[in-house]
Amino acid sequence: MDLEKINESFENIRPYIDNEVSSALARIADNENLRKISSYLFPGKDGSYFKNLLLECKTVDSFQEKVMAVIVNKILSDTARSFTYNGLENISKPHLIVSNHRDITLDSAIVQIILFTNHIPTTEIAVGDNLITSPFIEDLARSNKMIKVIRSSSPREVYSTSIVLSSYIRHQVANGISSVWIAQRNGRTKDGYDQTEQGLLKMFDMSGSGDFVSDFESLSILPVSISYEYEPCDLLKTIELYISRRRKYVKAKNEDLNSILTGVMQFKGGIHIEFNKTVERADLEPLAGMDKNEKFKALASIIDSRIVSSYRLWKNNYIAYDMLKGGSRFSDRYTEAERASFESYMKFKLADTEGDGTEMEEIFLSIYANPIINKESMGFEV
Repeated sequence: MDLEKINESFENIRPYIDNEVSSALARIADNENLRKISSYLFPGKDGSYFKNLLLECKTVDSFQEKVMAVIVNKILSDTARSFTYNGLENISKPHLIVSNHRDITLDSAIVQIILFTNHIPTTEIAVGDNLITSPFIEDLARSNKMIKVIRSSSPREVYSTSIVLSSYIRHQVANGISSVWIAQRNGRTKDGYDQTEQGLLKMFDMSGSGDFVSDFESLSILPVSISYEYEPCDLLKTIELYISRRRKYVKAKNEDLNSILTGVMQFKGGIHIEFNKTVERADLEPLAGMDKNEKFKALASIIDSRIVSSYRLWKNNYIAYDMLKGGSRFSDRYTEAERASFESYMKFKLADTEGDGTEMEEIFLSIYANPIINKESMGFEV
């Protein structure tokens, strides 16, 4: 594809700009589901309050301030016991933020609220088109700086759209226009192991000049680690992993939407976000002489190392590890009452599942224990 055609293709994936937001928000304001959403976000307010608020927003920034910030803060207030973050000093310019992926919508939303609260420009957000299930959701997402990642197409189209996505990300970041957030893998981490897909890095490289070091230096990759005390959708992930051991897992109709709602509403306990050191030229230069695949493998390892090293371990992780291994290695990190509480939580979650109960418990515990195993396998203290 030539550059002119690529730039024209940006129109299909880019977020809405200010002069498009008013009409999009007017469409959202007329949606039949708005009154239901309003009663959750603004309890005690008249049903027309949210509609009027949307109609007042004339820019992307005003929508993020008056609507999205309210929504995310409401979710955090209702479902998180604690919320901390660290490393904002590592943000110095537009970056390509690559984070681990535990929840479909909250991972990026929480990063945005941190930036917004600290008066740092929010990022554009790469979102798979499989999640854009209606014009209502598309209007909502693109008004909130969403970049559409085309997945539901033929292999040839996926290749062409990957070039466009790569070019768009590079255009925004390398030219200092905007940061971009993207997950380190296609789909959430289901088993507790956070690993960057090499295919993602190869996609970034599709728009490069051929100089590996300079091309990735200009993207200024900033790894971010997101840690939840209670794994979002832990039950749904357990069921998917259980089925996947027996046959190819096929998503049910509206499953993504169910996962989004479950992730949003489920209690999360503590949440911690760590903004890590940017991948710089000094990190990239030792990779220059490697074979192509080895370069991407080594770059993925750098990103993974930063994400995994700063992943916060919670009491649930230590308890799950000891329960899984049948030991007491980490018994000094929690009380017997806390262990009993987590065990009760697990049994409650799994109570109505179909299948081998012992295997279900093993999978559930592994989701929480694997961050410890992953850290140790990479040489980090736990």
